[in-house]
Amino acid sequence: MNDTMAKMRAGRFIKNNGRVLRTINLLRYKYEKLEEVKYALDDMQDNDYLDSLNYLSEAGYIQMRRVTSKQVAEIADVDYVHLEAKLTEKGIRLLAGKLEDDLIEV
Repeated sequence: MNDTMAKMRAGRFIKNNGRVLRTINLLRYKYEKLEEVKYALDDMQDNDYLDSLNYLSEAGYIQMRRVTSKQVAEIADVDYVHLEAKLTEKGIRLLAGKLEDDLIEV
């Protein structure tokens, strides 16, 4: 039972990473408010959303900053409702099919 649950969670994580990355990329060159991205992904649980944001940031696919001050920030330090993000060069390459990551379903 625990093995089955772990596999389900891992599969959901991989799909969620792709969904979050594609949604952040909607405007391509502009920052997207992470609160608005979450509205677009309303069926995704908050903890799953945070897991994906953390992975995408730590892996270098997105960069985040505070909405008001525009200072670089991390999801570990600031609630996502105060952050915005955009894809990095690495994130764009991944979506374009020039990179592969087995933890992201593009």
